[in-house]
Amino acid sequence: MKLAPQDRIIAALDVESLEEAAGLVKTLMPAGISHFKVGMSLFTRFGPPSVELVHREGGKVFLDLKFHDIPSTVGRTMRSVARLKVWMTNLHIQGGSAMMREAVRALREEAGQARMEPPLLIGVTVLTSMAERDMIDLGLRKTLKDQVIYLARLAKGAGLNGIVASAQEARALRWALGEDFVLVAPGIRPQEAPRDILSVKPGSGTDDQQRTATPAEAVRAGADYLVMGRPIVKAADPKSVVLKIIQELER
Repeated sequence: MKLAPQDRIIAALDVESLEEAAGLVKTLMPAGISHFKVGMSLFTRFGPPSVELVHREGGKVFLDLKFHDIPSTVGRTMRSVARLKVWMTNLHIQGGSAMMREAVRALREEAGQARMEPPLLIGVTVLTSMAERDMIDLGLRKTLKDQVIYLARLAKGAGLNGIVASAQEARALRWALGEDFVLVAPGIRPQEAPRDILSVKPGSGTDDQQRTATPAEAVRAGADYLVMGRPIVKAADPKSVVLKIIQELER
């Protein structure tokens, strides 16, 4: 997918208040960033206003709630998601093909009734916090990469627009699924990001992301969109960080 560098970046609004979220959006929009992730923490605490604050500034929302339930429940939920007019949302592929097909149907039907484009629907393969040992813990006999590719093919067969996967699997996924399937890569770590910024707890220096890549590595491997939270949100100057990433991607 041919995208301008600034259009590849999805800034995660992983903050504690609507005021912080709005401030981050207003800071990053002048740098060319228009895609923002609203995740579980912000949406659970504040609900639809966390989406609306992005829309008010002219931005697009990736609603990252990773739905995983029985088909009828996920279908009803997707109708509500469509009414929020988000750009993209996601679910766990391991919820099964019936769940994914119902989600696709509900989104398209609800959007059609409102005479608008349905949100992009992407599936979560294997979380970037997981490593090979976690496959064993879950009783899976496939390697991590094989499991990601298997789930990605399942998602494409069910009619999803793309997947969430580590950039470390992106090259293999492109080969297996082609160029038109959207690939969103979390766990993006700029080379210059201090360890303290990436730490789970302040000062711990411990990053819970296992399968990471730099922005340039991810795009070279085939990722379309890059999700970044801590490297941007925790930076002293988020706009400066974003501009450096855009420069890196322009080379």
